[in-house]
Amino acid sequence: MSLNRSEKQAVIEEVTGLAAKAQTLVMAEYRGITVADMTKLRIDARSKGASFTVLKNTLARRAVAGGAFEVAADQMTGPLIYGFSVDPVAAAKVAADFAKTNDKFVIRGGAFAGKTLDVAGVKQLASIPSKEVLLAQICGLLQSPMSRTARVLAALAEKKGAGAEEVPAEVVAA
Repeated sequence: MSLNRSEKQAVIEEVTGLAAKAQTLVMAEYRGITVADMTKLRIDARSKGASFTVLKNTLARRAVAGGAFEVAADQMTGPLIYGFSVDPVAAAKVAADFAKTNDKFVIRGGAFAGKTLDVAGVKQLASIPSKEVLLAQICGLLQSPMSRTARVLAALAEKKGAGAEEVPAEVVAA
């Protein structure tokens, strides 16, 4: 079913809005994937802050023209699903996880921070921990020196406390 001019313009505007907010674009071939599996992919993506859309490549190229994802326009060939996410790793993680369970879902590339990503680049991006995990790791690193110092001071206090019990009472009173 082909779209008329106004419908095409609406799709372009919608995708341009998605691309303007997004930090990451992931493109993958979906040939042979069932509708049920595509629905699972979209639900999983939505829950993680990403959005996957099947688009005509010409409309996708027009939507990203002049934006950060224009660098990936030459990769937009064949039947592709486009994943956009505000979180830098969400779309890549969703696509990589889905590709592990569906061999017909083939990641083709993407774009991040104005640079083109190949398949390895998308998988590398997907391997980065989420923002919450990174913040927890930083918090742990910052707490580590303080907790070590507290343990050392507690051990010294315990040692001095054990040594004070052995000292006769008249020495302490004097």
